[in-house]
Amino acid sequence: MFHNLIFDWSGTLVDDLPPVLEATNHVLGIYGVAALDREGFRLRFRLPYRDFYEELLPGVPLDELEVHFRKAFAASAAPVTILPHAREKLEWCRDHGVRAFILTSMDSDAFHGQLRELGLADFFEATYSGVLDKRERILGILETHRLNPAESAFIGDMTHDIDTARHGNLTSIAVLTGYTHAGPLAAARPDLTVPDLDVLRRLMARPGWKPRPVATVGALLHDGRGKLLMVKTHKWGHRWGIPGGKIKRGESSLDALRREILEETGLEIADPRFVLVQDCIDSTEFLRREHFLLLNYVARVASTAVALNDEAQEYRWVTAAAAMGLDLNRPTRTLLVEALNQGLIDHPL
Repeated sequence: MFHNLIFDWSGTLVDDLPPVLEATNHVLGIYGVAALDREGFRLRFRLPYRDFYEELLPGVPLDELEVHFRKAFAASAAPVTILPHAREKLEWCRDHGVRAFILTSMDSDAFHGQLRELGLADFFEATYSGVLDKRERILGILETHRLNPAESAFIGDMTHDIDTARHGNLTSIAVLTGYTHAGPLAAARPDLTVPDLDVLRRLMARPGWKPRPVATVGALLHDGRGKLLMVKTHKWGHRWGIPGGKIKRGESSLDALRREILEETGLEIADPRFVLVQDCIDSTEFLRREHFLLLNYVARVASTAVALNDEAQEYRWVTAAAAMGLDLNRPTRTLLVEALNQGLIDHPL
């Protein structure tokens, strides 16, 4: 059960696409750029705003564009309406003691006007508007309101919302009612996708409801000369472990393994050997309560030139004996022992 929900505004709780599209086309017209139709806008629009405008109007200062946009948005007669099921979802949160917040990039004056006109102000403990990059604010919101990321979710309709949830270590919930099509949202790998807020309300209303277990892959990598790769990550309490990650829908476990290892280390694997599957249910070592199914492999790499992404903070090539002496997370220690027992790596001397 989530105790805290942080909502995006536009496309998640309200439909303001008509005036946004009208104002955007007004801005484009000032600089001689052809207008976008509704579907063309949905395909190209993204947050933060600066990335969207830099593609269409490179070199034009964002502050200058914002002046034109706000004036056109305020003058637009196009309606802004609350999305179906949004009010019912907020009422459910209020009735069940779920704390609700808003984090939106929308201009603060326009947002507060809509909040009052639609009669939604009383549903939220706090609202944050005019935030160009939500990733820069999410951690402060969690700290200010003492929100446990393991009991919190961010709900939005854009890939930037999913990135924001991931940055704050919250559950990411994508809704299909807004600006971004289902395909790009799926590619961003949200933890949960719902067609609308009524489906989310009914899911959360189920007794004991929790998201399904998450299938992941990971590999104990070796260089063929007795050295193993260990990576340290804050996600596992700054303990040492192995690279890996979630399996995408429609992706085989081996394809997921190759992709995850390449993304996280820059290494290509050879001769992957399955070792075991582990249940990891609400581990106290992991940063949040989560149910993982860990598909563990051993694989060889030709190079030891590691290029870490932001999933890990440090790496070492060590012998199996040295690995045993590190502060390993429990699943990695279990994998290491089993790989030794199966003779898949050299036994420490």
